[in-house]
Amino acid sequence: MKITAFNQIHKDLGAKMVPYAGFEMPVQYAGVNHEHMVVREGVGVFDVSHMGQFFAKGPEVEKLLQFIGTNDASKVKIGQAQYTCMPNEKGGIVDDLIIYKMSDDQWMLVVNAANIDKDWNWINQQNKWDVQLENKSDDFSLLAIQGPKAIEAMQSLTDVNLAEIPFYHFEVAEFAGVPNTIISATGYTGSGGFEIYFPNEFATQIWNKVMEVGASFGIEPCGLASRDTLRLEKGYCLYGNDINDETSPLEAGLGWITKFDKDFMAKDILEKQKAEGVSRKLVGFKMVEKGIPRHDYKIVDDYENTLGVVTSGTQSPMLKEGIGMGYVATDFAKVGTNIRIQIRDKNVLAEVVKLPFV
Repeated sequence: MKITAFNQIHKDLGAKMVPYAGFEMPVQYAGVNHEHMVVREGVGVFDVSHMGQFFAKGPEVEKLLQFIGTNDASKVKIGQAQYTCMPNEKGGIVDDLIIYKMSDDQWMLVVNAANIDKDWNWINQQNKWDVQLENKSDDFSLLAIQGPKAIEAMQSLTDVNLAEIPFYHFEVAEFAGVPNTIISATGYTGSGGFEIYFPNEFATQIWNKVMEVGASFGIEPCGLASRDTLRLEKGYCLYGNDINDETSPLEAGLGWITKFDKDFMAKDILEKQKAEGVSRKLVGFKMVEKGIPRHDYKIVDDYENTLGVVTSGTQSPMLKEGIGMGYVATDFAKVGTNIRIQIRDKNVLAEVVKLPFV
């Protein structure tokens, strides 16, 4: 199993460690609900160094990104990031990722940890242009400093005005005494904050500084479990749960990052889906009756006909009720539709709702 540069720090802090995407990662520290509320109301820090970083360079780099991704990379300016996904030949999703425009001929691609090797091979296979690709995943550490107090808590560590970095923009600057740190106004919690990229050798220095300046703001380390409940409350997809090689962006509600005014892999398949409609859709639902939905629970109608499966589910720490996402037949995807979740031997009533939950 791989470890991040923060592995010993997590263990020293008493984190519960679990295998995740080939890494030993902290799943929780003080408890999932507690960490969740720390991020919603204050500031928490996640080690997300297991994510992959690829660098793509060359005068034709944008052509490669346009072909492998559904979103329109030509709209991204230097210092901006963009959420996109890579479709496979059948229109399924190889991965969802964030691309960062470092300069006119250099981009950084941040991919999911479990997909690093798969994505690397896929992108290289599609590289019909003179684009230099470099996999720096093992060299970089990444902290997500998330929550409404993140700007105020971290401002003393950099000369960059953090409040002036717009959402999905980034700066390359000194942070906690480390030069050329990527300070990105991104994150997967929906509570604001930053993701900080830097070489592994500075991990301890940056961690200690972040915790030191954040102490008066109540900063706490957070694990993968609260990251999952936070992203689910916002209706964000998790690769491997809500999207995979068999789900299309249009089924998954990612039509907003699928731009048909350019050429890309499997465009014809997705155009056909758009024209004819899809047979299933990813929906959000809330439990009407008491129960907690979990991954892979069956979704049925009143007559026990199978409609689909739960892809993500939990007891929402904010709402104090069961919430989830799952694929259902399109006829049942309309907001307000009643569905039932099979929890053990009961079909428990739920209702399709508009995302996000919070």
